[in-house]
Amino acid sequence: MATSPNTTLSPKKKDESFFEKLGTITRKKKAKEVTDLQEEGKNAIESPTSPTIPDIGPEGYQLVDNEERSMIEPSSREDPKLKELIKVLLDWINDELADHRIIVKDIEEDLFDGQILQKLIEKLCKVRVEAREVTQSEIGQKQKLRVVLDYINLILCVPPVLSQQKWSVDSIHSKNLVAILHLLVALARHFNAPIRLPDNVIITLIVIQKVDGILQPRYVPEEITTSFDDIDGRSERDAFDTLFDHAPDKLNVVKKTLLTFVNKYLMKLNLEVADLDNQFHDGVYLIILMGLLEGYFTPLYQFHVTPTTFEHKVHNVRFAFELMEDSGLPRPKARAEDIVNLNLKSTLRVLYNIFTKYKTSTSQVPAQPVAVQ
Repeated sequence: MATSPNTTLSPKKKDESFFEKLGTITRKKKAKEVTDLQEEGKNAIESPTSPTIPDIGPEGYQLVDNEERSMIEPSSREDPKLKELIKVLLDWINDELADHRIIVKDIEEDLFDGQILQKLIEKLCKVRVEAREVTQSEIGQKQKLRVVLDYINLILCVPPVLSQQKWSVDSIHSKNLVAILHLLVALARHFNAPIRLPDNVIITLIVIQKVDGILQPRYVPEEITTSFDDIDGRSERDAFDTLFDHAPDKLNVVKKTLLTFVNKYLMKLNLEVADLDNQFHDGVYLIILMGLLEGYFTPLYQFHVTPTTFEHKVHNVRFAFELMEDSGLPRPKARAEDIVNLNLKSTLRVLYNIFTKYKTSTSQVPAQPVAVQ
């Protein structure tokens, strides 16, 4: 049946039209709120004190008053030292977990749930950490991660309050790169990992705080590793720092003095060192030298006479350090790994400590060195 042009719309049709319009208005209002939030954040970050514009998304600006949120400044991620640190740590983890056929490719994506960290600490400590199996739920992952981190903090002797300042269950699970790096560096140092951490790795963080409804950004440097001397157990500068930095001529005199000293003893076994920079890095001459100075012969089965791997050399140097302690010398502050890595300053420090004790000694080497059982 034809409809008259004057026929009016039914009430139902009117209601639908009204709610559709109301929904449209509501959506536009919400979209405007999001746009305003984005604009507020953008204006804060584009202030004269902020040279870069981080992309943190609209959720990054939805802070309550006095709440803070931080992120890595984008250009800081491109720092070659940071990239080197990440690579060194990844290589170390993969070497440790090679027997498990585990390959970690992404330091942020692969460590957040605690599974890899559990395997790593179990390998380093030769223990079994009782934690639940891998789960896809966030609650389950955090429970596992909490067990693993509690054990790590116990091994590192880190009080819970202190560890929270650098890493936590929430920060690791949220894939916070800074927290993950702090944790891995602490583990590498504690277990004397056979790696060389790049020195002075500093990440720039952008910390945004909402104050009186206004986002205020500030830039904060976060130190991940310090100078080389901090890594090898030294925080103070000494005479060798001064020689290396300001008196290379006097450094050469010291090197010649030490060379003469070590050869005085090594030549009794028809051995001779021509280059301090390279000939002590595998620990063999250090072990033989300590035996000659103390009057004993170290059985060959106690060390690697012809070391072929990095681990063999580290073993030798650590064994030499033990012999030094047995002789009454303080344990060297240098790391065995730094000697193996041909760090001249560390090598000279170790040799100089030996020299200061034995420089006035007459020949202490018996014609037939006594074997140490």
